[in-house]
Amino acid sequence: MTVAQAKSQAASQATRVNAANGDARIRSLIVLIETLTALVAEENAELAKGLPASRLKQVDEKNRLAEVFERTVAECAAGTTSLNVGDRILREQLMERILKLRGAMDENLARLRAAIEASNRRIDAVMQAIREQIAAVSPYGASGRVAARAVSSGTSRSA
Repeated sequence: MTVAQAKSQAASQATRVNAANGDARIRSLIVLIETLTALVAEENAELAKGLPASRLKQVDEKNRLAEVFERTVAECAAGTTSLNVGDRILREQLMERILKLRGAMDENLARLRAAIEASNRRIDAVMQAIREQIAAVSPYGASGRVAARAVSSGTSRSA
């Protein structure tokens, strides 16, 4: 074997190893996306039932997985990580999972906004009830002075 053939063979082997490593990273990323999508779908189902966002059990895990995903995307954008996908089927699977995640996240955003608005309406209703209750029993008026109570006085005209 000549030196040129040995270099060619080594380069070919390195390319296969890099492709295998890249495919393993892609498969790992697909699993991460699938897990994140499932968590978001579960959260969406609970939000659809009217549960407040603060009581959802998926929040911590969703945030952790989203952070890992965001870090991976940032590394790819910065060029520190490459996700070259030689396998067309694997590339299509990755794109399909990303689109599913995007759809689930769009729904999640809309449901979280609705849950926040509902929570704000509940808070406003409770605060209004408290204000009304305080106003009904408070000896002070809106100006902070003692409120003049309406007193009914009757006069007796018997002679």
